[in-house]
Parts: sequence; structure tokens; C-alpha cells
Amino acid sequence: MTTELWQQSATNLAASIRGKDVSATEVLEAHLARIAETNPTINAIVTLSEDIARTQAGAVDSAVAAGEPLGPAAGVPVGIKDTTDTAGIRTTYGSLLFADNVPERDDIMVARLKQAGAVIVGKTNNPEFATGGNTFNDVFGATLNPWDTNLSAGGSTGGGAAGLASGMFPIASGSDLAGSLRIPAAFCGVMGLRPTVGLVPSGPSNIPFDPLGVSGPMARTAEDLSMFLEIISQPHSSDPFCQQSGFKASEGGQARPLRIAYVENVCGIDVEAGVAAACRDAVQMLKTAGHMVEELALDFREGRPSFLTLRAQWMVTKNLDLLDRIDQLGENLAGNIRAGLDQKPTEIAGAEAIRNRLWKQLVEAFETYDVIATPTLPIPPFPVTQNYPESVNGQTMANYIEWVGPSLVFSLFGVPALSVPAGLADGLPAGLQLVGPRFSEGKLISLADQVAEARPMPLADLG
Repeated sequence: MTTELWQQSATNLAASIRGKDVSATEVLEAHLARIAETNPTINAIVTLSEDIARTQAGAVDSAVAAGEPLGPAAGVPVGIKDTTDTAGIRTTYGSLLFADNVPERDDIMVARLKQAGAVIVGKTNNPEFATGGNTFNDVFGATLNPWDTNLSAGGSTGGGAAGLASGMFPIASGSDLAGSLRIPAAFCGVMGLRPTVGLVPSGPSNIPFDPLGVSGPMARTAEDLSMFLEIISQPHSSDPFCQQSGFKASEGGQARPLRIAYVENVCGIDVEAGVAAACRDAVQMLKTAGHMVEELALDFREGRPSFLTLRAQWMVTKNLDLLDRIDQLGENLAGNIRAGLDQKPTEIAGAEAIRNRLWKQLVEAFETYDVIATPTLPIPPFPVTQNYPESVNGQTMANYIEWVGPSLVFSLFGVPALSVPAGLADGLPAGLQLVGPRFSEGKLISLADQVAEARPMPLADLG
């Protein structure tokens, strides 16, 4: 059975282009045809950059013909999140205030992808300023889940995840505050990696001293995730948290069986039975593969209110220039900013105290275990027409983001966290979250590869 170009991995496509088995232009046109076929249904790409992409693909083909050196992603189509600046390509941040904004320069991550030879096919949808776990905004509307178009693709990198799952591109960029790389990855059946804070520089940013938000990669395979991370993780002087060396795919992986702690309920929110079963099966597979797996009672429920308090303060800092236009912002973003403005210093200090206490517990856990595994989310995808699930397994959610508790609690600590498809729950993807100590991305990606090999996730069938 022939594998179509749009079904192939980024590393396979790059190798085929280097080997002159296929041209970058042929790869691009196959993906553009797939976009034309599927995007009208799911609304993953909100600005298509066909002309720019064709120019970039043509440059790769010229380099191949001339025998010039090629970057690791030469000719590989990539979707860029619409909160990430792209020179000459409309970037709205999902906000009506910036509906016609065209940046003059690239974000660091975009510049590195272009330098590596990647071909930018367009901008992918996100909530206004990436605020939310369901991807919709007043500029472009909602992104639908390709597994079931009545359901949410997750957020905030919902367009990237939905595009990956439907074959529009093999890699996609994203960002993660409360889980914006991991949530849509879990809902759409792809991989999303929140890197260690300081590993992937981004910007220029109006808040370079940002301890919560990161940029990172999404892909359908662990090998592609590794390639993408190596491209974007090299140090940069504009990021004060940036490390002196980046991720090297050749140095990743593990040479011994790992000690894995499985925590089914890490944040005080019960996990839906089908999701829990899929995650347990995936963890059991890792045990069968030779890893040591034990259940651990790790209670980070205090991390939910702690993170929400710190996140609200982050929202004020990030959007300080928009305070005089807060009434022109969407309900979710404006509500976050107002919550931050209403907080007392003692509330912020209390949230930091909780984070410090939980950090000590996490450090102790990592003295015994190499990796902590949890369900990425407690529920399967919910109806896209809902802003958020108001209750989870009978438990009322206090606000529109609390339901992502298993992902947001680990955002407190600056450690890497990866969502990999664990399997299907009632025909829909469920994600397993792998969390490790700082700079343990190689181990997490290697484990994700083992899960994916044992439990391969197909592309979504759009009929």
C-alpha cells in the first residue's frame, strides 16, 4: 500500500528530499492539496502562505540541484501557531485588535525553522492570545477535532494539533502555559512537548523573564519531535533563562530500564474511566518492555489554585499594554486579566509558597523515579460548542481552565512534560503525560517512542 506524501513523517520527507527521491515542491504541493481537502472542514489553518511556501520549497530544490548543504528540516512543511510572529505573514494572536497585523520580523523559533530549511505553509488557529483549552476566537471561529468534528480540538495549540492529526503538515509549532501543547495533543492523538523552561528561546518578548510560558514542538512521531526540538533549542542572548547548550537528539534516550511512577489522579480531579484505562494499558506496556513501574500517591491538588493565581498575575504582566482596551478583548482573556488585577499581594505570596512546597515533593519523587506518568487530561474531547466542561465526573470546575489540572500543575515547576497518545477511549484519542526532571527531554522522547511503537495512532479519518 502506497503511503502518500502527506502521511509521511518529517524525517522521512527530509531524507527523501536529500536523496532526490522527491522534490520539496512535490512534498509541498501534496500537503497543499491535503489542506484544500480538509481545512474547510476543521479550520486548523487560518492564514495560508502558499506563495511564500512555494518560494521556500523552490529554494530547497535549487540547493539540492546545486549540491549545497541542506538543513535538517529542508523541504518539510510546518504549521506555525498564530501567536508566533512570522515576517510577512499575518499574525493575529486570535484577537480582533490584531486582525490585520503583519509582523516585520520572525520569532526566534520561526527563524531557526527557516534556517533549517522548513517550509511554512501557514498559521494555525488558537484562542485569543492563546488563552484557553478550547480553540475558538472572534477572528476565525472554532477549530474542530478531526476525529469527530462535533468535538473540541483542545487548546491553545488546537490548530496545530488538528492539522497534524489530519495530515496538513508533519510538524507544528506551539506554546504552553497551562498545557497548550499537551492538551490538544491529547485530544487529537499527536505528540506535544512542553520543554524545560530555558531550553527553547522565544521572542522577542515583552516579558523575557517569564517563568511559566514556553515554546515547543508538536509532531506525530517521537523522531520528528526530537529533530524539531534540536532545531529550536539552541541558546539565544535575548532569553535570560536560556541555557548555554541546546538539546541534541544524538544524546537523548535511555540506555537502561527507567523507574516510572504512575499517578492516576495527581490534582484531585477524578479521571474518566475510558481515559484511565487507556493510560493504564500504555503504562503496563512500558512495564512489559522492561521498565520498573509503580503506582505513586502524589497529591498536587493545591497546585491548581496556586497555578491559577500565578497565571492571573502573568496575564496582567503579559497584557499590561492592553489594559485600556480590556473591554475590546474576549470574555476569557479579559476575565483572566481582571482576576489578576483583583488579587492581593498575600494571595500571590501564598501561591508561591504552595509552589515551593510542592517543588520539594517533586524533587523527592525524582530521587526515586526517573519519570512520572499521568493521564494528560481527566476527560476525552468535549463538544466544541462548550467554552469548557463545567463539571468533570460530577466535580464542578471553578473556572474555564481548572479542568486541565493534570497538565497545569506541572507547569508550576519548569520541568519537561510530554503528551503521547496512550490509545483510544471510546474511539477518541487519550493522552499519557510523561514528566521528568529538568533537561530530561531525551528520556521522555524515548519513552514516547516506545509507547507509539506499541500503540500506533493513525491519522484521523475525515471520511
